[in-house]
Amino acid sequence: MLFDAANLTVHQGQRTGVTGANGVGKTSLFAMLEGHLQADSGTISLPPRIEIASVAQEVKAVELKALDYVVAGDRHLIAARAELAWAEAADDGHALALAHETIDHIGGYSADTRAAKLLAGLGFSEQEQATPFNQFSGGWRMRLNLARALMCRSDLLLLDEPTNHLDLDAIIWLESWLREYQGMLMLISHDRDFLDAVCTHIVHLEFQKVGLYTGNYSAFEGQRTARLAGQQSAYIKQQRDIGHMQKFVERFRAKATKARQAQSRLKALARLELIAPAHVDSPFSFGFELPEKMPNQLVSVQKAAFGYGDKTVLANVSLNIMPGDRIGLLGANGAGKSTFIKALVGELAPQDGEVDRARDLRSAYFAQHQVEQLRPDETPLSFLQRLEPKAAEGTLRKHLGGFAFSGDAALGPIGPLSGGEKARLVLAAMIRQKPNLLLLDEPTNHLDLEMRHALGIALQGFEGALVVVSHDRHLLQSVCDSLKFIHDNAVDDFDGDLDDYARWLLRSRADARQSGKVAAPGENSASAKRERKRREAEARKQLSQLGSQAKRLEAAVHKEESALAALEVALADPGVYEAERKSELLDLQRQRGQISKRIEVAEAEWLEVVGQLEQLQGANAA
Repeated sequence: MLFDAANLTVHQGQRTGVTGANGVGKTSLFAMLEGHLQADSGTISLPPRIEIASVAQEVKAVELKALDYVVAGDRHLIAARAELAWAEAADDGHALALAHETIDHIGGYSADTRAAKLLAGLGFSEQEQATPFNQFSGGWRMRLNLARALMCRSDLLLLDEPTNHLDLDAIIWLESWLREYQGMLMLISHDRDFLDAVCTHIVHLEFQKVGLYTGNYSAFEGQRTARLAGQQSAYIKQQRDIGHMQKFVERFRAKATKARQAQSRLKALARLELIAPAHVDSPFSFGFELPEKMPNQLVSVQKAAFGYGDKTVLANVSLNIMPGDRIGLLGANGAGKSTFIKALVGELAPQDGEVDRARDLRSAYFAQHQVEQLRPDETPLSFLQRLEPKAAEGTLRKHLGGFAFSGDAALGPIGPLSGGEKARLVLAAMIRQKPNLLLLDEPTNHLDLEMRHALGIALQGFEGALVVVSHDRHLLQSVCDSLKFIHDNAVDDFDGDLDDYARWLLRSRADARQSGKVAAPGENSASAKRERKRREAEARKQLSQLGSQAKRLEAAVHKEESALAALEVALADPGVYEAERKSELLDLQRQRGQISKRIEVAEAEWLEVVGQLEQLQGANAA
């Protein structure tokens, strides 16, 4: 039984997130609302003639153009067009006039424009909008199905994991669209930032009950925390998790006061500390062990190009990955994020340039294809035993227990497991490798909120270098110190945080194709485009120069602070205050005064540069 005496009322205008562990009945709730499942007892009441829209999971590969496929989601328009076709065939003037009036009343003559906006927001180019549906891959077909559901004039919109096949750019667009939706919205998602941005209410399913909470997901966690705080065992676990996170926050606090990206990280970590109590009953508990070796430099890439066959995806790439680096990759789908990950792990040889990997490099790589390649006849235990034949069974079973594969769950076949369970298993195997370089390509796909939270906590304690691609902003904010923006065959530093990136994305869509606004005269001329590119390049150059200057000043301050710390140690020695060491004491005090003055000057210069940098970033965001 999924629900027992469950009660729920949803009102017009509410945007409701549906949460709960896997298997508690979230998708079944949607199926009942659509009439695909019947309740064993009780009633489900819906307004008469309610229009319900949802995203089809499987659709026949039709030959309709993408734009026409999406327009067909407007069922009222399709019916009106059918009436028009009948009236034309029957040469019925009265029926013809009524059909045209209906189409005009429902905005049917602007339907193509409305569909084009939806497709553009979800990442389809003008050329792709004219491409037949059956020529798209599975992930892009799901985007088309989402656009078709949004095209429907629905009273109730049901979205089950709508962000699974979207990149960050499309997710940010979808958030803004859903906030303007006028009907009743119910969505299932494991993306907490998405739930926070969209939802006005949360429905949480647990223990066969349905609980309705007012506010977004963070507000729900606060309310649930208050309820769980009285449970002693939960409280003990909560305090242990908070202690772990507080230790990590303190470790980075000095750095977080010096750099904008690190400040964003500190805020995310502080937020994690606040939400920890809401996850006290999580079934997941795991962490990374220390790498056996840690080279001074893990990977060096110098003026390299990467691609497939004769096609170059990334060019002139140069960077060094050092222990402790924590890099998040940004960019639209197809820009080359996965290509860059494959190049770092060694799956893709450079077309040009050099890639040097440390002799003691031990990398662990997570990608969706690894999940899909699990042997269905193996068990979680036998899978780990194949990878580590010398490991004790008890050790492996204990490790699997931290990923909720306890008891019989560790001995059942992998084949019937869900996508999220398989992803958990691959992550469990990765952690056993004791990597010093961790490469994650969309690790949170199909993971529920509890597992995402546990993964974020584990990654905070990881001592090696991390490079991650993810559309989960909460994970990126929690574990990354720097961001790389992949676009136009390049890998560039992104000076800012994810909020800056979201603002940049929204600003970049303010053109005729994305927003539907009429372009100003000459706005899209070749000369205007060249001028815009020149100004953008100049702004990027200024940002880069100021960013580099800020980093140099920051490094200088750190160097002086280290020297000052050494002097303070010497001055803490009681022996230095003896009479015969007076000259040494005076020299130490003189040095301390000089270093303190240099720190004061360097910090003042740093503050001035950071102020200029933030002012320029603010001007670009305007």
